[in-house]
Amino acid sequence: MEMKRAYKFRFYPTFEQETILAQTFGCARFVYNRMLRVRSDAWYAEKKRIGYHVTFSLLTGLKKEPEFEWLNKVFSVPVQQSLRHLQAAFGNFFAKRTKYPSFKRKHDEQSAEYTSSAFKWDGRSLRLAKIKDRLNIRWSRTLSKAAKLTTATVSKDSAGRYYVSMLCDDAVALKPKVSGKVGIDLGLTHFAILSRGEKIGSRNTLRKNETKLAKLQRKLSKKRKGSVNRQKARLKVARLYASIADARKDFLDKLSTRLVNENQVIAVAPLAVSNMKKNRCLAKSISDAGWGEFVRQLE
Repeated sequence: MEMKRAYKFRFYPTFEQETILAQTFGCARFVYNRMLRVRSDAWYAEKKRIGYHVTFSLLTGLKKEPEFEWLNKVFSVPVQQSLRHLQAAFGNFFAKRTKYPSFKRKHDEQSAEYTSSAFKWDGRSLRLAKIKDRLNIRWSRTLSKAAKLTTATVSKDSAGRYYVSMLCDDAVALKPKVSGKVGIDLGLTHFAILSRGEKIGSRNTLRKNETKLAKLQRKLSKKRKGSVNRQKARLKVARLYASIADARKDFLDKLSTRLVNENQVIAVAPLAVSNMKKNRCLAKSISDAGWGEFVRQLE
């Protein structure tokens, strides 16, 4: 069966690669934020909708201005792709799937998308445009020989880790049918209780690290803004948050995969998670459990 499939790997850039990627992230973020401001101002001032093609023309003009000539120092594809991402964000907003697009910040996750014309892939190594050396990727698994790489998205999370997500046209074999059927009741005392009587305990990854997290956040709040020590303290908080998120994701990935491999039919009680989070006494525990992400993975 032909389908789109993404493989995500961590990589370790050299100092030169890190510098070029930082410039690319910055340019893509700047263009995204500037065009978001342009589109928002046009709507609130004149009730006028501005689409992708208009913003693309504005970007072309922006690059010709002496004040913004630094936009030409990075490869153009990731910058142009940021306009497509903005268009997709507005599309999701108008379809009432998400909130209004928000501005990107320097210390949040950064990303840059490279299409097939902006990278070289020989089946073993990946080279990005304007970067001489190949990326030092940690190959945690092998790509299928039938996979055809279409886009490569480089990202840097708030903890300073670099990843590359490789989107492929891939041939995937269907899983063999099994006879199992299971109903799942999600909860907080136990993460899930299966209809066959099995109880799966909650991991409570955030709750277990609350004390350490609060201590690091107190230290962060006492550092002078803009100082090197504040940056170091911010990075420690971000790394702990990343560790919590990784532990939760690992648990949900393994559990959802096991249930799908064992059962042909899976039934889960519908939960309005966003409404349940309005209960201040339970909101943190519900977010820590990750019910929405678990159901999404099963689907």
